[in-house]
Amino acid sequence: MPLWHIYCPENAYSAEDKRALATRITDLYADVGLPRFYASIVFHELPKNSFFVGGKATNDFVRIWIDQIARATAPERRAGWLERVNTTLNPFARERGYRWEVHIDETPIDFWTIQGMKPPDPDSEAEKHWVKEDRPSAYS
Repeated sequence: MPLWHIYCPENAYSAEDKRALATRITDLYADVGLPRFYASIVFHELPKNSFFVGGKATNDFVRIWIDQIARATAPERRAGWLERVNTTLNPFARERGYRWEVHIDETPIDFWTIQGMKPPDPDSEAEKHWVKEDRPSAYS
């Protein structure tokens, strides 16, 4: 389960922009074999002069906090993953003139349930079933 919190200026993104970015983010994880429903994205729109960087109000900054649980990223793969994340964000940040920052936390998988169930092991038949069904379901 990746949960993306996107803190952005109010009205920075239209409903269509949000849908397009959420799809691109979901695709990042689906491309590495995770069920699409694992990806959750929340846009936190901040009113003017409500975000401060270095003690100064800023209205051109997007802050992304990602909490990843379903997989841990091996140290040797982190730079490549951040590159993919930033490439995904570029049309919605860099190309629109926003400054942005990203950080990723990784919560241990054993601290996660979904609909009260422990998620299946990575790459297991049960997880492949979840990918196919695009929803959590009982497994043994």
